[in-house]
Amino acid sequence: MGHLSARRRHTAASLLFAGCMLAAAGPWAIAADVQSGDVVTVRAQTVAGTLSAYGQIEPIAVAQVRAVDPGTLTGLHVVPGSLVAAGEALARISGPRMQSLLTTREQTLRSARAREDAADRALTIVKRQFVAQLATRQAVDAAQSDLAAAHAAVQTADAQLREARDQQTVRAPAAGTVIAVQAANGEQISAGQTLLTLQPAGHLWIRATYYGANTVLLRAGMTGRFRPSGAGKAIPVKVAAIASGLAADAGLRVGLVPTASDLPAWWASGQWGTVALEGPPRQMVAVPTTALILDRGAWWVLLHTPKGNTPRQVVPGPTQGWQTWIVSGLVPGQQVVVQDAFLEYHRGIARSYQPPD
Repeated sequence: MGHLSARRRHTAASLLFAGCMLAAAGPWAIAADVQSGDVVTVRAQTVAGTLSAYGQIEPIAVAQVRAVDPGTLTGLHVVPGSLVAAGEALARISGPRMQSLLTTREQTLRSARAREDAADRALTIVKRQFVAQLATRQAVDAAQSDLAAAHAAVQTADAQLREARDQQTVRAPAAGTVIAVQAANGEQISAGQTLLTLQPAGHLWIRATYYGANTVLLRAGMTGRFRPSGAGKAIPVKVAAIASGLAADAGLRVGLVPTASDLPAWWASGQWGTVALEGPPRQMVAVPTTALILDRGAWWVLLHTPKGNTPRQVVPGPTQGWQTWIVSGLVPGQQVVVQDAFLEYHRGIARSYQPPD
C-alpha cells in the first residue's frame, strides 16, 4: 500500500512538473503535448528565425593624410585620439625646396601684376587717343585683350602661390578622430609619405561574423538590433554588405549600419555587442529543454517507441523559456522522454564499468 501511494505521488509530481513547465513557457508550450508524466509528443509550429552573432563597431574606411612635397615636418600637435575639424591645420612642411618654390611663385605673381599694371596704363592711353581720333577701334580692342590676358595671368599666379602656401600646411581632409600618427616633428619627409591616419566622423558600422548552416539565410537589407555589451539600449540596424566568401575561421562576415538617426553616446569605434537579425520564419518542432542530453559532443533525445526508448541525435536551435526548438532530428508526432531522460539515456553505464566480484 505504501509502495502504491509513493508511486501515485511520483506520477502526480511528474504531471505537476510538466504542467508547470508548459504554463511557464506560455504560447511556446503548444509545440509539445504532454501524454504522460515523462513523455511528450512534439508537433510543428512556425518559428520566427533569429540569427545572432557578436559584432564590433569599427570604421567603414579611414583617410590617410599624406605630404604633397618633401621637406621638414614641424608644428605637428595631434596624437592618436585627437578630434579634428575639416580643414584644420595639423602641421607644417618647410625646407629649402619648399622655400624655393614659394620664392619662385611670389616672383611670378609680382611679374604678372606688373604686366597687368602696364596693360591697364596702355589701355587708358589708347582710349584717350581714340577719343582724339589718334587711334582706331582695333587698337582699343587689342589693348583690352592684352589687359584681359594680363589679368588672367595674375589670377593664375596668385592661385599657384596660394597652392604652394597650402602645401606648407597639412590640413585635415574631413572631421574625425586621429587613430595613428606616422611621422614626428623635425623628420625629413618625402612626397606622398603618410603623416597620420584619420577616422572620419560618422563613418562607422558593425562588423559581425556568423557561423553554421544558418549563414545561407543572410541577405542584404535584413533588419535586426545591436545590443552593446554592458549598459546601453539596443539600436535598430540593417545588413549593408555580406562578404563574398568565408573567412579563415569558416565564418561569414557581415557589415551592418544603424538605421536610427539619433545614435547613443556609446556608439564609438571598438564597442562590442550582440547582433540579432530577423530571419525568415521556419517550421520546427520543440521539446522541453530537460529532454536534451549532451553526449560525446552531440545532442540527443530519447525517442519513445512501442519497442522502448531509443537514442536519437538532434540539432538544437533557439531556446525560449523551458522549450528548445529542434532544427533537425525529430518530426511532428514523435514522442520523447522528458522525465529523468539523462539517467535513462545512461542507464547501465555503471553496471558496464563495475568490476566483477
